[in-house]
Amino acid sequence: MIGGGRSGKSTWAEAYARSHEGKRIYLATAEAFDDEMKKRIKAHQARRSGEFITIEEPLELSERIMSMASGVDVCLIDCLTVWLGNLMHYEKNLETYLEDLYRVVESPPCELILVTNETGLGIIPTDSMSRTFRDRAGWMNQRLAVLADRVVLLVAGIPLALKGTLS
Repeated sequence: MIGGGRSGKSTWAEAYARSHEGKRIYLATAEAFDDEMKKRIKAHQARRSGEFITIEEPLELSERIMSMASGVDVCLIDCLTVWLGNLMHYEKNLETYLEDLYRVVESPPCELILVTNETGLGIIPTDSMSRTFRDRAGWMNQRLAVLADRVVLLVAGIPLALKGTLS
């Protein structure tokens, strides 16, 4: 699922994951650095309460996916652009982490549902770090879209199938 902020990505991805039988994992990448983010995280947790096993993983995403217990049918990862921002914040080697993720997506242990932001539709950021983030997110999303069986763009809560079907 890809889209802008507040486009309905997470809600749609959660509903899509609920349509699958079996064990569902929710891999959350956000960290609560401030009160506003704490409220966002709590709202997300309440919305999916009891329907997903939640694992919080801000950095070691690929490792966490590959180490999931057997019997997991669906893993929803929300959000890859937040994860990318975490990697930049902690000054991790982006290439290594991204290549690891691409390998996992090529041969996943279960169905993966990836949520990411489309950051390139707005104005060009004025500072270098923001431009770097926008560029890296765009390249990551392009690569993941090639690997994915399905790509769904959310605009104003409306899903549009860019690749594959909606169901």
